Amino acid sequence: MNIIFRVDASVNIGTGHVVRCLTLADELRSKGADVRFICREDNGNLIDFIKKKNYEVYPLPAGIDSYKDLKLTEEILKEQDKMPEVLIVDHYGIDVKWESPIRKVVKKIMVIDDLANRRHDCALLLDQNYSLNADRYKGLVPDNCAKLLGPKYALLRPQFQKARENLQERNGEVKRILVFFGGADPTNETCKALRAIKMLDRPDIATDVVIGSCNPHRAEIEAIASHMSNTFCHFDVENMAELMAHADLCLGASGSTTWERCCLGLPSIVMILADNQKDIAEELEKEGVIVNLGWHKKVKEEAIAEAILELIKNPEKAKAMSAKGMNTVDGYGAGKVIDAMDKTAIGNKNLKKKLKRAIA
Repeated sequence: MNIIFRVDASVNIGTGHVVRCLTLADELRSKGADVRFICREDNGNLIDFIKKKNYEVYPLPAGIDSYKDLKLTEEILKEQDKMPEVLIVDHYGIDVKWESPIRKVVKKIMVIDDLANRRHDCALLLDQNYSLNADRYKGLVPDNCAKLLGPKYALLRPQFQKARENLQERNGEVKRILVFFGGADPTNETCKALRAIKMLDRPDIATDVVIGSCNPHRAEIEAIASHMSNTFCHFDVENMAELMAHADLCLGASGSTTWERCCLGLPSIVMILADNQKDIAEELEKEGVIVNLGWHKKVKEEAIAEAILELIKNPEKAKAMSAKGMNTVDGYGAGKVIDAMDKTAIGNKNLKKKLKRAIA
């Protein structure tokens, strides 16, 4: 079964789209699917990273407009030995104007989105974000489109399932802090968070700093960390679940890593870095899952330090946040998505049987 992903990563858009697509791709490949990627060569792309995971990648030029993107993607799809059975699109810059013309060269289209701000032409839509509005895609997708909505479908790597199974019970005490603001962090919130931790003057609390592969501020981050006691920098990590499992508190953004932290019950203090993170942060704060400091531009180092102290002094609050997070995400979203693909039109008669035949 031939499945192709259309997804990008860059300094501006981050790495989250590619990471979650790779999670689904790995799950599909483990069941026998032939999976490939189409990605732009924008600054900060993850094409080499995808190739290292033994996927074929068709590159598109950097900086092209949507129309050129459509035409080049169409050419790639036409050149396949067989018409791709599923094209999975995860891209904020793509909508019905791109998807409708592409339908003639693929059998089915699946869209991964979390904005609910534009129309799509697809058979299946996945939005893993938390929202109380179950009708947010009404009028934005075809009436017969199957919709997978909510964090129970969060695409998390298997390492998070394993870490959750072996997770020690959290008591709410803060002895280790994890700092991670995504693969790019273009506004350099990492350094702001480190300066806030330094203000606390708590050498008894360890700090792990994760620097993403697209982060342009690595030198500055490492310089600040080098003057902080008990602080460790990790670059382009493969063991994020392990770091989260060992941490007692995380400082980060309210993007896709939100669901990884929830899965492992890691209490979090977050800042909003982009428009699409606002609703997630506000809704989860209402539910008591996170502490939301608001838009990053308005957040001072002193406010971060105060929020950390508040949780240090109130371990019961941190413990409650942990439990609520784990109740929100169980870590098995990728499998649920494939099950849903099989039960809907996206499966093209029967996805599981086709995948089993591919294995045989």
